[in-house]
Amino acid sequence: MDIETGPTDAGRAATVVEWTVVESAIGPLFLAATGRGLVRVEFHADAERRERMPARLAGQLGAEPVERASGLLAEPVRRLDRYFSGEPDALDLPLDWSLTTGFNRQVLRELASGVPYGTVVGYGELARRVGQPGAAQAVGAAMGSNPLPLVVPCHRVVESDGGLGGFGGGLETKRRLLALEGVLPAPLF
Repeated sequence: MDIETGPTDAGRAATVVEWTVVESAIGPLFLAATGRGLVRVEFHADAERRERMPARLAGQLGAEPVERASGLLAEPVRRLDRYFSGEPDALDLPLDWSLTTGFNRQVLRELASGVPYGTVVGYGELARRVGQPGAAQAVGAAMGSNPLPLVVPCHRVVESDGGLGGFGGGLETKRRLLALEGVLPAPLF
């Protein structure tokens, strides 16, 4: 489920933003949510990222984020635990699309709805699905700007020749996620 919003929505100043950092099988994740849904996921949420992300979100969303793991984030935290336990549909969450627009939003929404757990898609195929068959590189740029990685599964986008392609969370993280979903064999050690 997702909710269509944009960066110029009326009432932005009244937006409540909650954030937390949770441990996961791929390291600490920074999560933020509004009343509309999950708005931000950030990999490798070390102390430096924990320090800068709330201020960055405040600038982007026009509201001062509050650190809290309950309320708006309780369900996303539970669903992430279920996902990392191997439950395929665990990440079907309400999403706030405020941090992406235009072509990037179109590509990310197609990715979220059209590339299920345990499958992959090529950059070119994803471009074709959104009506821009020559825009494989632009799809790559959309993946790089994804404010909701993992939940909007940019780790499922691969090169047409079978290569992994890039990944903002690092290729080892991409390999681990694809192994969790059964696309790649699990590492031996």
